[in-house]
Amino acid sequence: MKGYTCVISLLVLLPLLVGGFPDGAPVDACVKSRPNQPYHGQAQPQPEGSSPYSITASDSTYRPGSKISVVIQGSSFRGFFMQARDAQTGDWIGSWDDAPNTNGIPECAAVTHADNRDKLQATLVWTAPRDTQGGQVYFT
Repeated sequence: MKGYTCVISLLVLLPLLVGGFPDGAPVDACVKSRPNQPYHGQAQPQPEGSSPYSITASDSTYRPGSKISVVIQGSSFRGFFMQARDAQTGDWIGSWDDAPNTNGIPECAAVTHADNRDKLQATLVWTAPRDTQGGQVYFT
């Protein structure tokens, strides 16, 4: 009987220990094996066009201090990790405005979720650096 109690207790408690990052991606998500590439371990991106999600930016050109709205939407999701990059250099640039249920990661111009509730959309606002001449930006 003790063996069954132990197994049942393990089965009940195990899901509580597995949950990913309910408070958002850690700063370690910025660590990379190649310059300007996020580190996702062995994960590989989906083939283009097969993702059930879309990322829509209000603009792709920035000026010093300008703001661009970025919307993630699609099937229900619980988390995200979004970075802004200069299209010419690939460098991480700018910062993300504070928004409900998000955490900024300034070390790599990123923003992530702050809760693990289901979402159908996340609207984010990116601010271009003030010490730049401007250029093209993309979000990944």
